[in-house]
Amino acid sequence: MTTVAPESDLRRHELADFLRSRRERITPEQVGLVRGRRRRTPGLRREEVAQLSAVGVTWYTWLEQAREIQVSPQVLDALARALLLDSSERAHLFALAGSTDPAPNTRCPSVTPALRAMLDQLDPIPACVQNSRYDILAHNRTYGRLLCDLDALPPADRNCMWLAFTNADWRASLVDMPEMNRLLAAKFRASMAGHLAEPAWKTLLARLEAASPEFREIWARHEVVSAGGNTKYIRNAHVGLLRLEHTSLWLGPASGARLTTFVPLDEETRERLGRLRDLSPVPA
Repeated sequence: MTTVAPESDLRRHELADFLRSRRERITPEQVGLVRGRRRRTPGLRREEVAQLSAVGVTWYTWLEQAREIQVSPQVLDALARALLLDSSERAHLFALAGSTDPAPNTRCPSVTPALRAMLDQLDPIPACVQNSRYDILAHNRTYGRLLCDLDALPPADRNCMWLAFTNADWRASLVDMPEMNRLLAAKFRASMAGHLAEPAWKTLLARLEAASPEFREIWARHEVVSAGGNTKYIRNAHVGLLRLEHTSLWLGPASGARLTTFVPLDEETRERLGRLRDLSPVPA
């Protein structure tokens, strides 16, 4: 007879795997620690996460071992900050722990004030910060209206993959949508190769497959394309056709965040981007 594990057991093991995967992807330098000469552990050590989160080493070890222990929202908040979780990863952490996030609008630690200032300085050049899963972590005014009204969407939907296959305004803005979506899905598959066991990636993939027949058809081709810049033609609903050079600059390891910009290819596009910025609301 097959025994099915209780949901609480499954959640604890998923939480343990998730924490371990996040810990192993952060370098000591990213959190202000000295690497040292004899480090063999990929990413951070458990004791370093415990130190950064102000929790006991034994307690954190038990958490990664999926032991049946209680975790408060305040401790989860500290872990999310120590592990530099973005908004999607943070929400996933609290969901796995079966807890309510006390600060659901907490900004991603990898998007520093200096990086936000850079985004503002780039205006009216559309620019955003994305992670390797294509979550949009931050953006400037012009990017917020480039393909759709991004600020009107819930944070969970601010993902380029999700928007490309489900958002009518985003899809209408792409002049060559079928080809753009094919390339995007191929880049996503290449990026996902290093994250196959991670719950947040599996959740997004399942969500896309459930929502979009187009995505399912493209995904079944198993195409892979490496990340890189290209020319994009966007028909913006407010200012018309835009000719842009799309470029990404990685801000750390390839599994982390990247700065994505859309530089105008001609003066007409530059002028239209200026008008688009003026139409966009000033952040509060």
